[in-house]
This record gives sequence, C-alpha cells and structure tokens, in this order.
Amino acid sequence: MSTLSTHVLDAEAGRPRVGVPVRLERDGAVLASGRTDDDGRLRFAEELEPGVHRLVFEVDTPFYPEITIAFRVTEGHLHVPILLSPFAFTTYRGS
Repeated sequence: MSTLSTHVLDAEAGRPRVGVPVRLERDGAVLASGRTDDDGRLRFAEELEPGVHRLVFEVDTPFYPEITIAFRVTEGHLHVPILLSPFAFTTYRGS
C-alpha cells in the first residue's frame, strides 16, 4: 500500500497556496478530500492500492478553474506537488 501527499506553491506570490480544495479520485469515485494547510500542504490519511489515481486541485486562477493530475500508484510514499501561476502550472514526482 502507498501513501500520498501534495504541496501547492504559488509562483507569482512566492509562497504556498493556502486553503486549496483538493480531491483524490480513482475510477470516478472520490476517495478523500481536503484543503491545503498554512504551508500549502495536504497529506491524505488513506492508504492507496496500486493503479491510476487523480488529484483534482480547485485552484481558481484566471485561466485554470481546476487542475487534474493523473498518476500511477505502485508502492511507497508518493508526493505530487504543483507549482502554480495564473496561466501555467508544472508538476513532478517529489520525495
């Protein structure tokens, strides 16, 4: 089983993005949801089974109302951060 965390960083403001609603989904079902904390982080308590999952970030920028990141769970802890600006974002597999 795997665990998951995420981090939302606001590149324009130069600080973490606080209070972003985030949903964890698999096969169209919502497994968990929460909001980023004062450091822009969210750790999900659920243990994840192998397979394709999605994180849906309700970022509400001028261009992106939400961002969906699909990723494959294999094993161990996964960290999926996003770096956000009004008209762009990037993500990577963190540690």
